[in-house]
Amino acid sequence: MKIEKIKKILKEKILILDGPMGTMIQKRKLKEKDFKGERFKDFKNNLQGNNDILNLSNEKIIYDIHSEFLAAGADIIETNTFNSTKISQADYGCEDFSYDLNLAGGKIARKAVDDYMSNNKEIKFVAGVLGPTNRTCSMSPDVNNPGFRNVSFDDLQNDYEISINALVDSGVDLIMIETIFDTLNAKAALMSLKKVERKKKIKLPLMLSATITDLSGRTLSGQTLEGFYNSIVHSDPLSVGLNCALGPKELEPHLIELNRISEYFVSIHPNAGLPNAFGEYDETPNSMSNFVKNWADNNYINIVGGCCGTTPEHIKSIKETVKNKKPRKVLEKNDKLRLSGLEAFNY
Repeated sequence: MKIEKIKKILKEKILILDGPMGTMIQKRKLKEKDFKGERFKDFKNNLQGNNDILNLSNEKIIYDIHSEFLAAGADIIETNTFNSTKISQADYGCEDFSYDLNLAGGKIARKAVDDYMSNNKEIKFVAGVLGPTNRTCSMSPDVNNPGFRNVSFDDLQNDYEISINALVDSGVDLIMIETIFDTLNAKAALMSLKKVERKKKIKLPLMLSATITDLSGRTLSGQTLEGFYNSIVHSDPLSVGLNCALGPKELEPHLIELNRISEYFVSIHPNAGLPNAFGEYDETPNSMSNFVKNWADNNYINIVGGCCGTTPEHIKSIKETVKNKKPRKVLEKNDKLRLSGLEAFNY
């Protein structure tokens, strides 16, 4: 029922995704005590920089950020759970809190959305976010040992299952697997999602978003965009999209390519340009909206938002830009045999 509801809305208008949690947290210049809060005040490890721990130690900050993006016009709010897997939390010695982080992250976003909808007529959604982790299943981190892996597919799958169970228990509307730089990592998440859906007898709308890591047009694990698409098309997602690593100018040709091949709704949330010499992002709300206007005018997009460096001001400007624009029409599905290695092979 939820899937059909979202599909109906996506056929009528372009939906707005929120902006980056990391950028908003960094702007607050939080100290160690802010990250630890009362709950972790005696925790032995430093937690500064562990943005997801704020779900448990300082939830008002996260609630307020969600509320800022809702006020700016975001239709889909992403949970603050990008690094809430056990694997990612191991860097801080917080792997035992993985379920709690995902559950709390989902509940905070759910409350922010429900509070907003209680005072406004607009329909908003919560996307439970799964990040790629800080490990890659396809490649060796040791240049002298190409066969070595620092994580197994089964480890990833078990880890993602914990996160997904918690996100579902928190009441999210969608699952979003984003910043996919290694398709094998994403496949572990997809397998976990199907397992949870069977166990709970539910079906959740699924958003997938890949990261093109450089101007070669490939993911970090070496796949072309269509190769990636062929690798995940079996999961029957709600949307397939692009985010992070590149700004709107650099992502545009890849968006055009995705528009050419996708039989699903298309999403994009780019960085606010490429980082400059000071690590800052140069795309203003106005300049970024000019790209978005072109995409909307050409019917390339169904969902659009911002990644690193964007702010509620960017989201507000994007919302204004697309509010009267028609969404992309989804391509009719065909019966091609789609195969892929690093390249796509369609028969």
